[in-house]
Amino acid sequence: MRELRSLPKAHLHLHFTGSMSIASLQYLADLAGKPLPDFLIDENGLLVPFNERGWFRFQRLYDMARSVVTSEAAMRFIVAQAARDDAAEGSRRLELQVDPSTYAPFVGGLAPAIEIILDEAARASAETGVQVAIIVAASRVRHPLDARTIARLAARHAGENGVVAFGLSNNERSGTTADWEPAFRIARQAGLPGVPHGGELLGPRHVRQVVEHLQPARLGHGVRAAEDPRLLDDLVAAGVALELCPTSNVHLGVYQHQSDVPLRRLVDAGATVALGADDPLLFLSRLTDQYQLARDELGFSDDELADLARSSISASLASESDKATWLAEVDAWLAE
Repeated sequence: MRELRSLPKAHLHLHFTGSMSIASLQYLADLAGKPLPDFLIDENGLLVPFNERGWFRFQRLYDMARSVVTSEAAMRFIVAQAARDDAAEGSRRLELQVDPSTYAPFVGGLAPAIEIILDEAARASAETGVQVAIIVAASRVRHPLDARTIARLAARHAGENGVVAFGLSNNERSGTTADWEPAFRIARQAGLPGVPHGGELLGPRHVRQVVEHLQPARLGHGVRAAEDPRLLDDLVAAGVALELCPTSNVHLGVYQHQSDVPLRRLVDAGATVALGADDPLLFLSRLTDQYQLARDELGFSDDELADLARSSISASLASESDKATWLAEVDAWLAE
């Protein structure tokens, strides 16, 4: 079997704080002088019985981890380490998603937070060879007016070497999706594609709401679209790519077993699927592990895994010339 770490791929669904390893978290906690509870660093993550899995356990641990990110140095460390980790996994492009609101108080505001992350992304790209692009995201647990402020800042920094897309993350059950429509309109007017979360914790009905109101280019997750063939056909026809995170789906209790994740159903329907790690810190599973899962649990052949890698590259927001280069590298991997 071919080595999956050397398979060229793009990583389109990775969150800022969640991108860390446990070792990185411990390093930043020591730097900030903040002790961490044992259950956050015991390498068990969210490995709990199925009936104990769910969003609120995840969010509690995530907030604990986020509490150690209290300086510019910590923010730069996270971006740089995410790039190094992705480089080791064959990633050619990383689109790292960040809600700057949490970190803004420690660096002088939202604008400085975005500028620090963009600056470090450029430096990390040069160091690792991985194109690190930044997606700025609003949070569903904050007021939709906050999202408009963040969208305006994202728009101000939009560009090939700046912010490349606008997202909406956190608890999918929070708020009314239509309320975030104005923020996504601001982003679109600046040329920023929408990449909101939808279709993991909630099913097809909510996916339709996200598509109607937020007009996404990609859906963060979208896995529950598999439950509605007509919806899935509509997503395929509209060219909306899905950022699928199989390990996340299991750890959050969406599916009981890895073999239950309907990746093959989505692919067979013609969906453009990009595998992502989501939050390796808590799910203890990185990008290549998602491809390994597809191989071991879902029976994907190397040809099919190469197609998944191609889909991730095609769904990225990289230039067409870079995509062509990386797609040729996938062909070379398959020819080995």
